[in-house]
Amino acid sequence: MENIKKTINKKFTGEVVSNKMNKTIVVKVNSVKMHAKYGKYYQVSKKYHVHDEKGDVKIGDKVEFVECRPLSKTKRWTLVRILNK
Repeated sequence: MENIKKTINKKFTGEVVSNKMNKTIVVKVNSVKMHAKYGKYYQVSKKYHVHDEKGDVKIGDKVEFVECRPLSKTKRWTLVRILNK
């Protein structure tokens, strides 16, 4: 049996917060978590630096991005497609 390495790429969708850098956008992803003790749901957000080769994304667009190899110090994600403009 061959050693086949299977990679599972993480995929997220979020809203573009900034597009001021060259070939890089900042995407905010919101998620809902539940408190362990009290059971209350609360919203948590995280920002990701995403590689945008074409540079045609505007602030407020909904985008989908996946995990990739490290492209810089903070950039480990690449843009897949624009969902809403």
